[in-house]
Amino acid sequence: MTRIFCLMMGILYTTVAVAQDDAPVGQTQADVAETAADSNSKVDPVQAADVEVEPAAEGAEPGNATEAVQPVGQTQAEAEQPAEATEAEPESLDARIDKAVGELTAPFVSTIFYTVNIGGTSFPLIVGWLVIAALIFTLFFGFIQVRGIRHALDLVRGVYSNPDDQGEVSHFQALTTALSGTVGLGNIAGVAVAISIGGPGATFWMIVAGLLGMASKFCECTLGVKYRRVNEDGSVSGGPMYYLSRGFADRMAGNPDQSNVPQIGTFLAGIFAVFCILGSLGGGNMFQANQAHEQLVGIGLSLEGWMTGAIMAAVVFMVIVGGIKSIANVTDKIVPFMAVIYVLAALVIIVMNISMVPAAIGEIFRGAFTDVGIVGGVVGALIQGFKRAAFSNEAGVGSAAIAHSAVKTNEPITEGLVSLLEPFIDTVVICTMTALVIIITGQLQMNADQVYVLYEEGKLAGQIVTEADLRGVALTSKAFESAFGWFPYVLAVAVVLFAFSTMISWSYYGLKAWTYLFGEGKLVQLVFKIGFCGFVVLGAATNLGPVIDFSDAAIFAMALVNIVGLYFLMPIVKRELNHYMDRLNKGEFKRYK
Repeated sequence: MTRIFCLMMGILYTTVAVAQDDAPVGQTQADVAETAADSNSKVDPVQAADVEVEPAAEGAEPGNATEAVQPVGQTQAEAEQPAEATEAEPESLDARIDKAVGELTAPFVSTIFYTVNIGGTSFPLIVGWLVIAALIFTLFFGFIQVRGIRHALDLVRGVYSNPDDQGEVSHFQALTTALSGTVGLGNIAGVAVAISIGGPGATFWMIVAGLLGMASKFCECTLGVKYRRVNEDGSVSGGPMYYLSRGFADRMAGNPDQSNVPQIGTFLAGIFAVFCILGSLGGGNMFQANQAHEQLVGIGLSLEGWMTGAIMAAVVFMVIVGGIKSIANVTDKIVPFMAVIYVLAALVIIVMNISMVPAAIGEIFRGAFTDVGIVGGVVGALIQGFKRAAFSNEAGVGSAAIAHSAVKTNEPITEGLVSLLEPFIDTVVICTMTALVIIITGQLQMNADQVYVLYEEGKLAGQIVTEADLRGVALTSKAFESAFGWFPYVLAVAVVLFAFSTMISWSYYGLKAWTYLFGEGKLVQLVFKIGFCGFVVLGAATNLGPVIDFSDAAIFAMALVNIVGLYFLMPIVKRELNHYMDRLNKGEFKRYK
């Protein structure tokens, strides 16, 4: 009953947020679709804050987009006459649904992605919430991303893996499952968007934010294992839902004066679960299916959306019906395979243009610390870099803790250390490779004074001029195509596979949130899995922009709840860390390899 109450309160919370008409309204993912359309991709919803929307009517002045153009030979009086009903173009059902959903969800979406203007550049407060938390965790845990990285590699290799420990998957499989939920279109298209707005300097700050985010992952994944629940059949349920409810009670054990704190933890857990379910069905499902379909159409395959969706739904169901073990058996092959291909292709281009590498690195540092002519200067580069990192690795969102909770270990700290590698691979390696290729291949235009040329008007005003005016995935594809003419086809396959791996990972995240609320019964799980696959078809066949916007907002609303819990529980993590490191230094752990 407590969990059902949390679900109802979560829905009530969302309803109240939506009902606040005075919430600041900003652009969302749907608003930026026009910019992304040139590259058959969408970008993070907050990127829309940096895009100026053109007037609706061709040739209309800004601010006068709603004025009607008077036809030649028509008097003013005739022009003011209402048009005949038969001449009006009827609004389609899809358009009416989009409009209704958009109006309903816009206040909630714009509240979560609320932006402030810093140095002429829009900065989403949710990004500041994530990055500041990452900095605090970095300092609190004594730069664990530096101290623990070597031991993390040993854990992934199975050096300390006891096959008799509780859990369902290995350290390596837990890592690849979590990575499959973050590595994807953002690393390919999002980086291109960030650089075209913030310049090469955004790469430096992206790396910094990625390194800081490693500490956030460490904290949440350690808690995920510590407070996970091992079910009677040996399966594991974990994640923020469990460490918020169980951890708050544990922290307040023996303190009768704070008897209401566990109830607060349970309430936050219920809110998190609701947002996680919404995010898994939208950003972790429908958006991925939609982008996969667009990539297939882009390389010449004439498939209807529902056909693509039906095929993907069938494959997804065959994987997720087997649970986390089946999911991990797929992700531990897809993620390394595609990551290696992508990184190797980038390295080949870098080697082919090795003479330009010093200049590219110089541009990255110059853009990070000096004003090189981009909008916002140093601040603009910093904001774009932080945005890209936060929305790429999702450190602090809490989703990865659900996957890492299933690991075979009796030591929570071990999986916290393994999770350090996730932001490093996602942001520091893959995102940086994308940025270097774009810079080295000369996709960003400079004048004779080595200053970047900016668009002066239109929807791209203030952004760097690129080859053939490309953006997003098309810009990245063009950069790789300069060395490999066939790479656009590989990129299309990569996007589809990454979309597929993201869907199966988020199906697990959504499932665990679902079972937290409604129980672990097989029928309960089957209902969610079938429903999830239905949304795959819906996502590929329709263009429900506002629904995706709401889902994206729900994913990052998870961070608002999760980080509150991490602040409250981080002393427990530090105690676990100190105890584990003392035993490790004394050689108390058996080596299996």
